[in-house]
Amino acid sequence: MGLLSSMLGIIGFGIGVAFGLLVGFFLFIYSKPKNVKEPITRPLYELDNSALLDLLPDIPMWVKCPDYERVHWLNQFVTHMWPYLDKAVCATIRSMTEPIFAEYIGKFQIEDIEFDKLSLGTLPPKIHGLKICETNEKELVLEPAVRWAGNPNIVLVLKVLSFRITIQLVDLQIILAPRITLKPLVPTFPCFATIEVSLLEKPDVDFGMSILGGDIMAIPGLYQFVQKTIKGQVASLYHWPQTLEIPILDPATVAIKKPVGILHVKVVRAQKLLKMDILGTSDPYVKLNLSGVKLPAKKTTIKKRNLNPEWNEKFKLIVKDPHSQFLQLQVFDWDKVGNHDHLGMQFVPLKLLTSYETKEFQLDLLKHTYSSDPQDKKERGKIVVELTYAPFREDSIKLDGPQDRYGRKESGFDRPSDSEVFSGAGLLSLMVLGAEDVEGEHHNNPYAVVLFRGETKKTKMIKRTRDPLWNEEFQSTLEEPPVNEVIHIDVMSKRTGINFRSKECLGHVDINLTDVVHNGRINQKYHLINSKNGVIHVEISWTTV
Repeated sequence: MGLLSSMLGIIGFGIGVAFGLLVGFFLFIYSKPKNVKEPITRPLYELDNSALLDLLPDIPMWVKCPDYERVHWLNQFVTHMWPYLDKAVCATIRSMTEPIFAEYIGKFQIEDIEFDKLSLGTLPPKIHGLKICETNEKELVLEPAVRWAGNPNIVLVLKVLSFRITIQLVDLQIILAPRITLKPLVPTFPCFATIEVSLLEKPDVDFGMSILGGDIMAIPGLYQFVQKTIKGQVASLYHWPQTLEIPILDPATVAIKKPVGILHVKVVRAQKLLKMDILGTSDPYVKLNLSGVKLPAKKTTIKKRNLNPEWNEKFKLIVKDPHSQFLQLQVFDWDKVGNHDHLGMQFVPLKLLTSYETKEFQLDLLKHTYSSDPQDKKERGKIVVELTYAPFREDSIKLDGPQDRYGRKESGFDRPSDSEVFSGAGLLSLMVLGAEDVEGEHHNNPYAVVLFRGETKKTKMIKRTRDPLWNEEFQSTLEEPPVNEVIHIDVMSKRTGINFRSKECLGHVDINLTDVVHNGRINQKYHLINSKNGVIHVEISWTTV
C-alpha cells in the first residue's frame, strides 16, 4: 500500500510540473498588458471623517504654509498644455533611450528592445504651492511643491531567444520638492542666463511593474529595495547642493567680465622727445590706461624743461582680459594755458606678457596707430616701460565644484590656509548696489559717499526716490589684505536748487573688512545708523594675486 501511494505521488508530481510549465509557457507567450483605466474620483463632501483624516498629509502646501502661494492658474496652464507636453516628452524619451537600448542588443541573448506603448497618461502633475525666495544675489529662486499621481501607459517589449517579453509600468506616483533658480538675471530676453534645479528632499517615487500579468513589486523585500535604490541614485545626482544646470543664453553674450589680474607698470624714462616750447624744450608727462576700461587714466608727474625725462614711477592697472586688452601710453607736453600738446603714443598688447615675469619694452613713439601715415616717419623719441602681469588666485572658497558633461554641478569646499588668506597683494572691489527706505527731512535725492584709506568716491545722484539703485563699482589695488580695516559709507541727499540746507545725511555705516578677506566675498544689506528704516545693499570682494 505504501509503495502504491509513493508511486502515485511521484506520478502526480510529474504531471503537475509538466502542467505548470505548460501553463507558464502559454502565459509567457500570450499574456498582454492591461489597458490603463481612468481613475475614479469623488468629491470631498462624499467622504467620511476617517477618509478625510487620511487625506490630511496630501493637503496642498498653500493651505498648510502661509509662505506658499496658490498657483491655480499655473495648474490650468499645465492641464491645457499636457496633451502636447505628453507627446513632446515621450518623443524626447524615445530619442534618448534608443542609443541606450542599442548597447544591450546582442548581449544576454537580447534581440530587440523597444517601446510598444509610451504615454504619460491624461493626468498632468499638480503644483500644490509655490514659494518665491528673496536673496541678495541677482537671481530668482522658486520652490514649487510638485505631486503627480499619473496614469501612464508605458509598455516595454524585449525579444529574448525569439520570445516576446512585455514589461508594463503602472500606478506611477511621484512627490518632489525642487528648488529652481533663474540666474544670473540679465537685461537680455528671457532675462536669465541659466536654470539650476536641485532637490531639497529625497523624492518619493512609487510605481508598479507588471510582467506576465503579475506585479513583481509585490515580491517581499523587492519594493523596499527599489525605493531605496531610486532615492539614493537621484539624491546622489540632484540632491542639494548638487544641481542640474540648464543653459538658456550663450555665456559669451551675457558674461560680465570680472577682474582677473593686475598689471604692474613702471614708466622708466623717455628719450629724444620733440621740442614743443618756444625755448626748445618740453614739459612731458605720460598718461596710461588699459583698453576696454572706463576708469580715469593714470598720470606720471610733469618733468619741466626736459627732453630726456626719467620718471621711475610705478602704477597698477586692473586687467579683465589679458588676451585682448592692450596698454595705451600717451606722452603730452604740459602747457599752463590751453590744451596740452601731443608728443606721441604707443600700444603694448598684454598677450605678449608672461605671468609673473617682468619684461622691458623700448617703444618708438608714433603720432597715432596708423603706421602707414607718412608723418609717423618723423622721429618722436622713445619711451621705456617695464610690465609685469600678476593674475589673481582662484576663489578662496569654492562652493560650486566642476560641472560634468550632462550639466550637473558637484559641490566642494577648498579652504586656503590662514597664511594664504592674510598675506599678499590683491584687489578690493566694492559694488554699491542700492538702498531702501532712506528718507530726508527736506529732500530725497540720495547718493552714496565711500571713504576708504583717506580716498573718497561718490555714486551718481538719483532724484526724488527713497529706494535708489546705483549699481556702481569702486576698486582699489592694495599691497596687503585690509584686515581689521573699515569702509565708511555715507548716504547723502543734495538739493538740486539753491537752498541753505543743500545737503543732509540720510544715514551711514561702517563695514569691517576682516570677513571679506577671510571669505573672499560678502553680499549683504546693512542698516544705516541715524536712519529710521534705511538699509544699504553692498557687495564687497577681495581677490589676492
